[in-house]
Amino acid sequence: MADSRKYITSEELKNHNKPGDLWISIQGKVYDVSDWIKEHPGGDFPLLNLAGQDVTDAFVAYHPATAWQYLDKFFNGFYLKDYSASEVSKDYRRLVSEFTKLGLFEKKGHVCFYTMCSIAMLFAVSVYGIMCSESVLVHLMSGGLMGFLWIQSGWIGHDSGHYQVMSTRGLNRFAQVLTGNCLAGISIAWWKWNHNAHHIAVNSLEYDPDLQHMPFFVVSSKFFNSLTSYFYDRKMTFDSFTRFLVSNQHWTFYPVMCLARINLFAQSFILLLSKKNVPYRVQELLGVVAFWIWYPLLVSCLPNWGERIMFVLASFTVTGIQHVQFCLNHFSSDIYVAPPKGNDWFEKQTGGSLDISCPSWMDWFYGGLQFQIEHHLFPRLPRCQLRKVSPFVKDLCKKHGLPYNCASFYMANALTISTLRTAALQARDLTKPVPKNLVWEAVNTHG
Repeated sequence: MADSRKYITSEELKNHNKPGDLWISIQGKVYDVSDWIKEHPGGDFPLLNLAGQDVTDAFVAYHPATAWQYLDKFFNGFYLKDYSASEVSKDYRRLVSEFTKLGLFEKKGHVCFYTMCSIAMLFAVSVYGIMCSESVLVHLMSGGLMGFLWIQSGWIGHDSGHYQVMSTRGLNRFAQVLTGNCLAGISIAWWKWNHNAHHIAVNSLEYDPDLQHMPFFVVSSKFFNSLTSYFYDRKMTFDSFTRFLVSNQHWTFYPVMCLARINLFAQSFILLLSKKNVPYRVQELLGVVAFWIWYPLLVSCLPNWGERIMFVLASFTVTGIQHVQFCLNHFSSDIYVAPPKGNDWFEKQTGGSLDISCPSWMDWFYGGLQFQIEHHLFPRLPRCQLRKVSPFVKDLCKKHGLPYNCASFYMANALTISTLRTAALQARDLTKPVPKNLVWEAVNTHG
């Protein structure tokens, strides 16, 4: 019997990649998600940037098996004529299937419970140190403990955005708002919007917001061409001021990381006060406002402005460790200038990520992100399972001749600084036409 199916080619599929006309292919079937983009839990960025392509691997990575039953309502009757899957993709999908059968995506352990208990303890001790002690040293340590609290609350917020850490969706949402908005002052809606874009377009200089830190940092001389950020929808202009900052970025990296939280505060408010469609906007705003009530109130309980500034700086500096961790995982990895693709998922996630080697007893400190490659390949996998699946990922990389980048915490820092220094020295060459004064010469002669 003749095949009665309707077919389109990959080239024809590419034409449906604009707002109002978004088609995707999953295992050879074509779906029209033009209207679904408004309700997509992962936001509009993943669909906008993968539209017009086969997205099977990305769909498998981000969606549980139960999501497949909802696809038919988006099926537009077409099939992809030239659909094929690489051997890497086939092996990757088999791994996801095997992990699903083993129940690894459902076995979350008690990580969330232990982390929540540690957060409560850190909060209580920090408050006690301020209210019940007159020692300057105790107040300084209390600020440091607050920083550790923010780090641990960040891990809960991160996990709860990728999978359900609590028994119900309502409790999961409560954990998100409590640990993110209320305790840390960071909008979970902003984090999900930003973080989903990062996962989809990992290490794309134009599409990954986690590499777009101008004017402070650039990881490649390609930024010198004033690339366009398709996430922030603006041109990243490489002007003389940016050149000056970038020329010294390998020196300023750690000091800036100590204050990086200010940017997260600002980005949260920018999104929540924007005209973008933000789920639970009022709830998000109330959570952030709650933080800006209790934290300044707690700081005001310190006896003088010197100790208040000391407490805030201690909080920011300690939580800066987490911001450094975020950078270590990607700054020294492979980068590219292009939109993300749906058919090289495994290759892009492994090539653009760096694991941090550490003993199992240190897993609490890294929040699971020491297994960055595994996390990017299986973002729904609870962090307590990442160490278990690591050998399987290594074997798959070895089988297909792909890199599995792993380094110690010290070496990861060295690689990151080396990447920043290389770009800094390249930026200094570009400053030659710029009029220099004695200060400029002194700053740029050495280092």
